[in-house]
Amino acid sequence: LQIIVTVLNENDNSPVFAQPNLSRDVPEDTKVDTVIVAREELSASDADLDTIYYELSTTVQGTDGYFAIRGVNNPELYLQKALDYDKFNSTALLLYARDMPVTSPDPSNTTHTATATITITIQQSDTRAPWFLPCTQLHHDKSVCISSPYSGRVNISEMSTQPLLLEPGPIYAVDPDYTISDRIVYSIVGGNTDEVFSVDADTGNLTMKKIVTSPDSFLLQVMATQVSNTRKYSVATVQIKVINKSNFPPYFEKEVYNGMVLVGLPQRSFVYQAGDPSTPLVITALDQDFPDV
Repeated sequence: LQIIVTVLNENDNSPVFAQPNLSRDVPEDTKVDTVIVAREELSASDADLDTIYYELSTTVQGTDGYFAIRGVNNPELYLQKALDYDKFNSTALLLYARDMPVTSPDPSNTTHTATATITITIQQSDTRAPWFLPCTQLHHDKSVCISSPYSGRVNISEMSTQPLLLEPGPIYAVDPDYTISDRIVYSIVGGNTDEVFSVDADTGNLTMKKIVTSPDSFLLQVMATQVSNTRKYSVATVQIKVINKSNFPPYFEKEVYNGMVLVGLPQRSFVYQAGDPSTPLVITALDQDFPDV
């Protein structure tokens, strides 16, 4: 009697990842659809030779949708959505490998599962041009800095040897990609008629090279450029008004002003001259430097 025995393969082994813990550094400017971890590194093996089904999830809130796998049977990890270092700079992904689909029609079959952890660290890239400070308005996602023009004054026919005092502050720019923090250099690229002004390339201090002999104002354009990436630059305007030198302080026409208000008047009501309830009280000052003002 010839007896043929067929040994059936029982599903008694779990999938196994060759590397259950992986780490990757991903630059912020990585293009969408770029492969982050190859299929060969993420594929699990199964001694039962079962088909492996994969599923990816994230453990960090707010980082869903950025990374994905190619398919249920292809664990290749790729970038699905553009990164932003200001939103998050790291995340942890869990890759599950099962020897049966999650929606297996036979509930009696035992599903074996293996898990791999993938730690992703985002590296900030040089994506933004320098910011002139202070920022009067910062975009809602803190990606754009809107600064006010700088302004200052010089006296006509007078040479100043000190850096000019400007509002709202001295010329100053920073690299907003703060983990890179590239060095900034300054230059005047427009509006500097007759080369009257110069700017210190390192500090941004604005100084005079010549006296100004006409009352015309200047509208300078100062450029801040990153040293290691000259394509990253910003331009700010600096308005310099030319005025007559002030030799005299202003003075009030009277030492004491007397006014009168009525009880019960609403806010923003006029104060009237004492003894004359029909004439608003006006306080005026004069300056000998500006007799026509």
